[in-house]
Amino acid sequence: MKITDIVVLQLRIENIENVFDGTQDVLIVQVLTDTGITGFGEVVSSSYVARAIIDAPRSGGGRHGLRSIVTGMSPLDTRAVWEAMYEGTSWYGRRGAAIHAMAGIDVALWDIIAKAAGTPLYRALGGSDARRMRAYASVLWGDTVVETERLARDFRNQGFQAVKFGFGPIGTSLERDVEMVAAARRALGDDADLFVDVGRRWQVEQAVERAAAFDDYNVGWIEEPLHPDDLSGYAALTQRTAIPIAGAETEETVAQFKAYLDAGLKVVQPDLGRVGLTQALEISALARRYGARCVPHCFGSGVNTTASIHWMAATGGTLTEYPMRSNALCRDLVRGVPSVSDGYVSPGEEPGLGIELSSDVVEQYAYG
Repeated sequence: MKITDIVVLQLRIENIENVFDGTQDVLIVQVLTDTGITGFGEVVSSSYVARAIIDAPRSGGGRHGLRSIVTGMSPLDTRAVWEAMYEGTSWYGRRGAAIHAMAGIDVALWDIIAKAAGTPLYRALGGSDARRMRAYASVLWGDTVVETERLARDFRNQGFQAVKFGFGPIGTSLERDVEMVAAARRALGDDADLFVDVGRRWQVEQAVERAAAFDDYNVGWIEEPLHPDDLSGYAALTQRTAIPIAGAETEETVAQFKAYLDAGLKVVQPDLGRVGLTQALEISALARRYGARCVPHCFGSGVNTTASIHWMAATGGTLTEYPMRSNALCRDLVRGVPSVSDGYVSPGEEPGLGIELSSDVVEQYAYG
């Protein structure tokens, strides 16, 4: 089996807001083969930059576009394809958007491997059963306390037993932060998990102060409280708070995740659209050796959501992120995304990811 082409679909909603919401524009990759099997992946990055990295022609050493590198290679050898992409982009890549684009292709290769074997993706990744796992509803904080309470109640009414709120007004003041967390906890009740995503807005002393103020609200973790470059800050913070610290969603290499684990994080959050499945399997194993949890970051389309569920099923994961934005790229683009029932989700049994794209949504939101 050989790779014959990569089809890149860039999709964008009409009105883009300057907020950290990866469902507003997405980049889907389809890896085509000479057997007719197609694999799906999603790139989580600047979709415009990553698209150029895939589409670029061959050039001087280490300056090639990804399509030109992988065409003609076997999709069944993910390690060989990864190394070829890494070396072929080494003059401008090795980190950042080049790795993100590679990650989307890598997920598509695993989809092909599973489809060729006639097995669901989680089995191709080494899993033995379609284990149920909790899915936490993931959404931005409401603009007000009242809006946050409404969102939390809605998710409980939908059966979710865990919710994460992120970005929005959090981080603006101690009083405001406590009000928002208290509102979410009131609406969720005492028997649901609450995760707080700060969006990299605090310094160490602010984070210590906020964590102490959150003690009464049973916060499951505090996510990305500091700038991602502040590893020394993370090392200090993890020694001074009892609430687990989560992070590293911005990172794209195994070495970077090891650095966060060395800094004391108890939850690392790889995004498959930034690391790919080949690296994600290594990161899961690395987190286990550190006694930490590996929980997917996932805030894009149903391609990434579905791949993350299969990855967790294959590696013994017990929790996965489930984005709950209301736009079409999050909710309607992908058919076959596993649904949540009573707060739990399981991977499907169809070969590969078991998904298809809605042609109507693709036609309506195609960009460029």
